[in-house]
Amino acid sequence: MTWSRADLEQAAQGMRGTVLWDEPMSRHTSLRVGGPADLYLEPADLDDLELALARIRSAGIPYLVIGGGYNLLVRDGGIRGCVVSLKGLNTMEPLPGARLEVGAGVTNQALTRFAAQQCLGGVEFLSAIPGSFGGALTMNAGAHGGETMQRVELLTTLRDTGVLVRKRDELEYGYRFLRLEPGEIVLGARLRLDPVERRLIEENIQEYVTKRGGQRVGFPNAGSFFKNPPGESAWRLIDEAGLRGWMIGGAQVSEVHTNFLVNKGGATAADLLTLAELIKLRVQESSGVELEEEVRIVGEG
Repeated sequence: MTWSRADLEQAAQGMRGTVLWDEPMSRHTSLRVGGPADLYLEPADLDDLELALARIRSAGIPYLVIGGGYNLLVRDGGIRGCVVSLKGLNTMEPLPGARLEVGAGVTNQALTRFAAQQCLGGVEFLSAIPGSFGGALTMNAGAHGGETMQRVELLTTLRDTGVLVRKRDELEYGYRFLRLEPGEIVLGARLRLDPVERRLIEENIQEYVTKRGGQRVGFPNAGSFFKNPPGESAWRLIDEAGLRGWMIGGAQVSEVHTNFLVNKGGATAADLLTLAELIKLRVQESSGVELEEEVRIVGEG
């Protein structure tokens, strides 16, 4: 099915959220690179989202759903069709039994602060992970021995057929992985947490933030660029390959944490992708290990 600018205009008509045309994705990604999206939508709520997606799908318009723009590299050619941001799904509601209902657009830092205020522990590790809760769910993000899916009681997603709610034991997930159907969108989750004294929760958060101090690389980045191979640390393999501080254009292997690729200023997506390929080649040569990107790479070259 072919689609046109008129189809995009129809999809955006009557939206209550943000509507932007030919919007540079460098404004919406933590790496600060990426060409323009034909149409960028930020629905105000679930109803707004469902309306937009129904129109987009009906017209056969390609689309990309994003959260906070972390863990994402958009190529310099940008994105044809529509980008849909879930930032508007940012509600949090405490429930009986040490539970929280959390929307996909909530930031991980906002979630950990809110949970601490409610004296609910178990998600402090997310304070060390930048980005949105929806992104943390989608990739089963983890740190300091904790993983997002460990605390999920119910997961809410959106498919073509409508909203779907599933229990954790109905889901397939693992290390940095959650199986979703093509086009399925994570809307949020109900978390089962532990009643804990607020002081102890805040001490845990401070400890994790302090530990992450070594990852404060000082330049735009997408967090860990490569997954840790089984039994290995990606940063150590990159360091041992002699690539600390290596630069291509405006992209650099961070001198602080070698699994972070940073935008030192004026970097393009092509710079970062070329640097990533060099890293994979050198690590393969030096250690025999094949690195796999953790960062999601999208868009046209």
